[in-house]
Amino acid sequence: MTIDKHFVMSPTERPRALNVAGTKVTVLAASSATQCYGMTFQEGEEGSCPPPHSHDWDESFYVLSGEIHFVCGDEKHKCVPGTLVHVPRNTVHGFTYGRGGGSMIEITSRDSKAV
Repeated sequence: MTIDKHFVMSPTERPRALNVAGTKVTVLAASSATQCYGMTFQEGEEGSCPPPHSHDWDESFYVLSGEIHFVCGDEKHKCVPGTLVHVPRNTVHGFTYGRGGGSMIEITSRDSKAV
């Protein structure tokens, strides 16, 4: 399937956020719509986090607000706004929202079944 036309989604047109392990996940662009990648807006309250996990698609996060603590394999990273975290497929990873919570954009590879 080829997408012949651009699309625009205003804030009022966004779908309702899903609650995924304490993170509010709003799908901005599904890979089925872009034929290339998926994109979500994610936000969470202080201390909320998904458990360590892995999956068979690549994933990148761009921190927009707050402080978000990422674990990728055995490495820990304190990430502030403007930080990009790329997680290759099959890498065990997780994150925790720091003081005051935070938000980020997530982009997944085309192979993603999640978006």
